[in-house]
Amino acid sequence: MHKNNAGITLRRLRSLTLLLVMAALAACSDSSDRKKDDSDVALGEFVLSILSSPADQVSGGAARVSVGLPQGLDAAEVEITLDGTDVSADFSLSEDATELQGVVSGLTEGDNQLTVNSASGQAPQAELVLTNHPATGPIFSGPQQQPFLCATDDHRASLELGPVMDDSCSAETVVSYKYRTTAGAWADYSPGQERPMDIAETTTITGETVDFIVRWERGTINRFLYSIAILAPDDDGEGAPELSNWNRRLIYHFQGGVAIGHYQGSPSQSRALYADGLAAGYAVAYSTGTKTGTHYNLQLGGETAIMVKDRFVTAYAAPDYTVGVGGSGGGIQQYVYAQNHPGLIDAGVPQYSYPDMITQTIHIGDCELIERWIDLQLREDPQSKWADWNNRTWLIGLNANNDVPNDVVNFGLTPWVPPGSSECTASWRGLSPLALNHNFGDAPGITPEEQAEVEWTHYADLINIYGRAEDGFARSTWDNVGVQYGLQALRDGNITPEEFLDLNFNVGSWVEEQDMVQEGCPFFIDICLALDFERELYPDQIDPWSWRNTAVAQGDKPAPRRRADEGAIAAARDSGMVNRGEVEIPLIDVRHYLEDQLDMHNTHQSFAGRQRLLNHDGDASNQVIWFIAPGEEDNYNNTMQAFAVIDQWMANIEANPDATVGESRPDEAVDSCFDSAGELIAAGDNVWNGILDDRAPGACTKRFPLYSTSRIVAGAPITGDVFQCALQPVADAIDRGLYGDWVPDAQQRATLEAIFPEGVCDYEQ
Repeated sequence: MHKNNAGITLRRLRSLTLLLVMAALAACSDSSDRKKDDSDVALGEFVLSILSSPADQVSGGAARVSVGLPQGLDAAEVEITLDGTDVSADFSLSEDATELQGVVSGLTEGDNQLTVNSASGQAPQAELVLTNHPATGPIFSGPQQQPFLCATDDHRASLELGPVMDDSCSAETVVSYKYRTTAGAWADYSPGQERPMDIAETTTITGETVDFIVRWERGTINRFLYSIAILAPDDDGEGAPELSNWNRRLIYHFQGGVAIGHYQGSPSQSRALYADGLAAGYAVAYSTGTKTGTHYNLQLGGETAIMVKDRFVTAYAAPDYTVGVGGSGGGIQQYVYAQNHPGLIDAGVPQYSYPDMITQTIHIGDCELIERWIDLQLREDPQSKWADWNNRTWLIGLNANNDVPNDVVNFGLTPWVPPGSSECTASWRGLSPLALNHNFGDAPGITPEEQAEVEWTHYADLINIYGRAEDGFARSTWDNVGVQYGLQALRDGNITPEEFLDLNFNVGSWVEEQDMVQEGCPFFIDICLALDFERELYPDQIDPWSWRNTAVAQGDKPAPRRRADEGAIAAARDSGMVNRGEVEIPLIDVRHYLEDQLDMHNTHQSFAGRQRLLNHDGDASNQVIWFIAPGEEDNYNNTMQAFAVIDQWMANIEANPDATVGESRPDEAVDSCFDSAGELIAAGDNVWNGILDDRAPGACTKRFPLYSTSRIVAGAPITGDVFQCALQPVADAIDRGLYGDWVPDAQQRATLEAIFPEGVCDYEQ
């Protein structure tokens, strides 16, 4: 679905593509081979489409196929074969008599030829190749990660799965039934049993009131644990699923977290059995392979989502549309998969989103470096401006304050630092080592020998994308050559030129992976506990900044910066791990405003995503941004409200195939902000003014102030997607007035040139 061609749904898009191909083939055929009698007048072409997945990405040995019929052709005339075997009996005629639909099964691995003919020859033969892949994968994600550990018994128990069956961590597919109690819990149900006294009823979005009984399927796909749940009538529980209570819409529930892989994952029953969605009649698909707390390989995740949806459509039916939902990494997946796999989801409700994962490492990789510099300033002068945690925002961009507890400070590891915290410390500490340090990371059940064999970095997790450098380690995208930390703080007068120079002289960078050592305290609490009693024996283990893994200044030589592998950057972009803004589906981007809690889900990310949409094609009308004020107790949850708006949006798209996605937006699909009870504060196209433009701040902008990042402070754009900046000579930067009112003298200029021998960032290029 394209923002400027909104009415083409996934099914119609595939059908249209195949129709054009078949028309071209028919035009190229030799018309002299056709009979000329009146009984063989050509009626048109068959339109073949795979409803369950792209034709070259079929998995599990089966696929749901649609055969669009030429107008006027009797369905009884149609002959369908699979690799020469007649499978016509597996197809049935649609209610409107325009297509035959059926499931072809028994597909062999590799290519399978589906052929459609009319017995009378009134329609030209149509062919389609289905490329089948094993249910254990892979399809396109490349060699599978090893070692790969199966989910623990406790983790498998949340999906009530049986024992591991093979080296792929496979489990037998299980189907059972649950009912929702009037107390809001799940209980076991056997189809045909006496109706439980405590069974709840639910009214779906189609207006049907039914018993809240769910058919629950789970097993393994692509080595990960999957789940499919659907509101079911009280049938005998055997044979094909009974779909009369389904609202014909599918939710794919993505999940967040951060991990480096090598594990099958710990499933979330609350997401697999998403009660609010099931109550409304939606079917719900879920997998630990689309949980970023299992891995952050979004190529593998996209492949897994395709396979899980393939299973749903093949075994159940093609939904009217599929809507994604999920927070944090679950929001990232919606943006990235919508870009990389058009048609996988038709709409999305990303919550607490970021545009993607890999570009977050750019500025989060600065956190420990900058906070180390600040903390060392405090050690030299406890009364300096840095005693006020709020002032750290000048350099890190992210929020900071004096009120949020700080485990490092409270534990006494930095006794010269006063109480307070920043988003870097409260939320992101340890994420840089997790992404960059091959020693740091593990998986449940892994042995010390296996742990030592694994390169525990994000880049090694995606080694099939990034490849290896000459040193044998995965190529990395992290770079800070030319970055002038604190530039805006200098221009605003919040730091002096001397502080600016000292910061950039000493901030340093991360050492190359081959030179990294294991982290210390506070990353390993056992070390901290030992230090509490024997602090003097282990002073080198107190390292909340991962200092031992950073390049530092040596005498009069500035701390060196780190240059990325340009091939890794190209791979990140080419593979789609970077959100390029090529996202064409309806999106309601939702988040609670959590800045005061220093929560990592910072608010500027929604607008970073919007600017990427604008940079792609000048149009962000497919994205709506909703903020909710935090409450003292349970926050208002507007997910179902978002689903209702998406449902109307999708209905408008279906009814107006020539309109754009933006033109199809219902009245409620508009930028908005709400209070903690869900009451509307303001709505309209101007409520977020002043964030991506120079207009006066809108009502929501004023109510929910945004923060930034260390790279935005250094002059980078809000999009946050500049891995490696273009460089300009220091002299040119001075001549352009890049430093505001400060004009460096000769000695200061020499210091700048020593720090930045290759030049400083020019973010206007």
